[in-house]
Amino acid sequence: MPNVTKVRILLADDHALVRRGVRLILDSQPDLTVVAEAGDGAEAIEKARTDKPDLAILDIAMPRMTGLQAAVELSRRQPDLRILILTMYDNDQYLFEALKAGASGYVLKSVADRDLVEACRAAMRGEPFLYPGAITALIRNYLDHAREGDGPSKTITHREEEILKLVAEGHSSKEIADILVISIKTVERHRANLLQKLGLRDRLELTRYAIRAGLIEP
Repeated sequence: MPNVTKVRILLADDHALVRRGVRLILDSQPDLTVVAEAGDGAEAIEKARTDKPDLAILDIAMPRMTGLQAAVELSRRQPDLRILILTMYDNDQYLFEALKAGASGYVLKSVADRDLVEACRAAMRGEPFLYPGAITALIRNYLDHAREGDGPSKTITHREEEILKLVAEGHSSKEIADILVISIKTVERHRANLLQKLGLRDRLELTRYAIRAGLIEP
């Protein structure tokens, strides 16, 4: 039997039990192998640099850096790396953010044993993989935009997203300034911009928004 070139996979999830279960699914396949694991998005970026995987499978809600933030960074640093989002969230907003971040597939953890292997192979063929509900959401979104036109954008910058996550995690302006190596005034300016863009009033509302956006876990 000829040797099969295995797809090298990086698996990032902050729950070790989830990683173990997913790894069992993937390593049982003749053409897939997990070569690295990470517990958060920042570690995933580092492991991608050192272990040179072909495919990264990222959870959304992870500490330090979310899977969506990591996907954006990985797409920028390693454009040939394929990315899948594996998540518990059956949510239109996360789906659109994942596709915007450069992911080629969106797989629900509840059906990972059924869909994940197929999603990995589709990603390596350069094909998108979406579960049926995601396809429905994309069609609905397209029809809504076609009918109503795009409304005003509330897009936040990458730096604002970093600050939003840290604010929601309870860090003070000084702590955020130290973490990001910027001034306290810059942090406060970004936070004021966030409140204005998102139509929010205070830290509590920013935290609720960050949970809805998948930047932190509730």
